[in-house]
Amino acid sequence: MPCYNQPAKLLIYINLCKSMRELDKKFYKIGDVSEILGIPESTLRYWESQFTIIKPRRNKKNIRYYTPSDIETISKVYYLVKEKGLKLDAAQAQIRHNRDGVDKRFVAIEQLKDIKQQLQAFQSALDELFPDIPAAK
Repeated sequence: MPCYNQPAKLLIYINLCKSMRELDKKFYKIGDVSEILGIPESTLRYWESQFTIIKPRRNKKNIRYYTPSDIETISKVYYLVKEKGLKLDAAQAQIRHNRDGVDKRFVAIEQLKDIKQQLQAFQSALDELFPDIPAAK
């Protein structure tokens, strides 16, 4: 069962999104995407109805299939809506009028999160190696 809105889950999905292009799978069902991104399936369906840039393919049975590119797009929407706190209309306007700027900010934020995760891992390793030395907080 996914753990929605937990920082650890967020870091996992960021790393998964970075490596999506390297995976063998070309399409993901909505349940897979929900688990990868830590977003409820109902939210994914709603965002699909609200954002024209989210367009998963569908088969004859109307089952959604997301590409790695779709997952990256959803990650950008997540960044705008959940992390920046924009309302859906404002997020749509940002994407529509400043897509390059949104993309650049999203990439920069993801890189900074990755660096932060690495630094935290280093700090944890140092804390284990030298438990008697207090960490600078």
